[in-house]
Amino acid sequence: MARILTAVCMIMALVLAGCVTTGNVTPGEKRQAILAMKSEVLSDLYQLKPDVKTQLSRAPGYAVFSNANINIVLASFGGGQGVVRDNLSGKYTYMKMGEVGVGLGLGAKDFRLVFIFHTSDAMDRFVESGWALGAQADAAAKADDNGAAVGGEVTVDNMTIYQLTEAGLALQATVKGTKFWADDELN
Repeated sequence: MARILTAVCMIMALVLAGCVTTGNVTPGEKRQAILAMKSEVLSDLYQLKPDVKTQLSRAPGYAVFSNANINIVLASFGGGQGVVRDNLSGKYTYMKMGEVGVGLGLGAKDFRLVFIFHTSDAMDRFVESGWALGAQADAAAKADDNGAAVGGEVTVDNMTIYQLTEAGLALQATVKGTKFWADDELN
């Protein structure tokens, strides 16, 4: 049990260290990093589901987020950042995200979320209020291209949401609340 607890603490420390940003990074550099992440995630998703490219081009807009999540027995915590693209205006809205949950789980994972908005109203609601409440059950054991992860696709409230696991070791079944909000520093 002590080895498992030590391993979980090490994973949590690595995940949290990856979430820390330095004070020397300019808002322009942060925006560039988020746009680079967006391009990489979309490229990965197109390889898995080529039809998503057509969905995105026809949608009023979409969002891409990078998230790190930690599960410690009965609690789940996560945070990340991303961007919403309004396809009609070409405008980007940079956003942050945070999540807290309860349920059974142990481990940490780094994952990406892609939201395709099927209506402008759904996109506007997301940017303005951004709450999401949901249940999640998954297993992930992945590092680089090695291992396996169970991701998901769900359609709700005029949005299709894809989750891609980047890396991590986690087994969880949680109910969690997620909040997305505009990043005042980057907009």
